[in-house]
Amino acid sequence: MFLKSGVSKAVIIGVVVVIIIIGVAAAFLLQKPPTKPLSIKIYTGGTGGTYYPLGTKLAELITKYSNGKIEATAVTSGASVANAKALDAGDAQVVFIQNDIAYYAHEGLYMFEGNKIEEIRGIATLYPEIIQIVVRADSGIKTLADLAGKKVVVGAQGSGTAVNAEQILKAAGLWDKITPVYADFKTGAQQLKLGQVDAVFYTAGIPTSAIVELSATTPVNLVEVPEDILKKLHDQGYAFYVKVTVPKDTYNGMTKDVTTVAVKAMLAVRADLPEDAVYTITKILFEHLDELKQAHKRAEAIKLEKALDGMSIPLHPGAEKYYKEKGVLS
Repeated sequence: MFLKSGVSKAVIIGVVVVIIIIGVAAAFLLQKPPTKPLSIKIYTGGTGGTYYPLGTKLAELITKYSNGKIEATAVTSGASVANAKALDAGDAQVVFIQNDIAYYAHEGLYMFEGNKIEEIRGIATLYPEIIQIVVRADSGIKTLADLAGKKVVVGAQGSGTAVNAEQILKAAGLWDKITPVYADFKTGAQQLKLGQVDAVFYTAGIPTSAIVELSATTPVNLVEVPEDILKKLHDQGYAFYVKVTVPKDTYNGMTKDVTTVAVKAMLAVRADLPEDAVYTITKILFEHLDELKQAHKRAEAIKLEKALDGMSIPLHPGAEKYYKEKGVLS
C-alpha cells in the first residue's frame, strides 16, 4: 500500500511537471517575435542646401517618435530629379522634391518623358521655391510685357527653372517674343551685370544668396507675375503654382513688394509604403514642427493648414487619413 502510494505520488508529480513544461513551451512558442522596425531611406539633397538638414532632422524625429516601428535614414542626393528616380528604383521610400518635378514625374513630362513614375504619392507640400525674374534696377523693365524683344536667361537646359520660365512666358504670350538664353544662374547673373542680357529667371527660396551677392554691386528688381497669369497657368493644368509676395527689403534695389509665383518643396513617398507608416510619418512631421524648425529656418513656413496647397500628385492614403482626422480634408 505504501509502495503504491509512493508510486502514485511520483507519477502525479511527474505528470504535473510535464504539463508545466508543455505549458511553458507552448506559451513561449505562442509569443510573437519582436517586430522588426520598417527601414526607410529619405533622399534629400546636397549638404549645402535646405533639403539635407531638414531631411536629416525628419529622419531623426521619425525614428525617435514612431515607437520603434520605423527606422529612418537620411541620404544625400542630387535633389528633385534624382530623388524621383531613386523613388522609382526603390532606393528611396521618402523624398524631398519640388512639386512641379513631382508632377512631371507622375505624368511622364519633360525630363521624365518616356519614364513616367506612376507610383509616386504625396505626403505634404512644405514651403515655396519662388520663381524670381531678376532685372537690373536701372533697366526700365517693370512688367512681363516689357520683356518683349529682350534677351532672357531662362535657366540651364533641362532644368526645372527653364521649364518654369517657358510655362510662364507662354502663359503671358511672350515665349515667341523673347530671345531665350540657356545658362545657369551664376553665368546669367554675370551676363546681367555686364548688360549682355536683360533678365534672368531663377527658382529658389528667398533671400537667394546669389541674388543678394549680385545686388550688392548691381542693384536689382524683380518682375511681377500677376494673378491673371497664375490663373492661366492653373487653367493649363499647372496646379502646382502658388501665389507669393517677395518683400521689398529682400534685395538691394527693390522699392516695393513684388507679387510672383512659386512652386513648392514637398515630401513624396512610394505608393507601396504601408498606410500606417505614412500616417505615422505625416503625424510626426506636423506634431514635431518645433523640433524640425531647429534644423533650418525654412521649416517655419511649414503649416498643417497649407499642407495641400500646390499638391500636384495623388495623396498617399496614409497622409489622407491624417488630414481627415485633423479636418484639413473632409
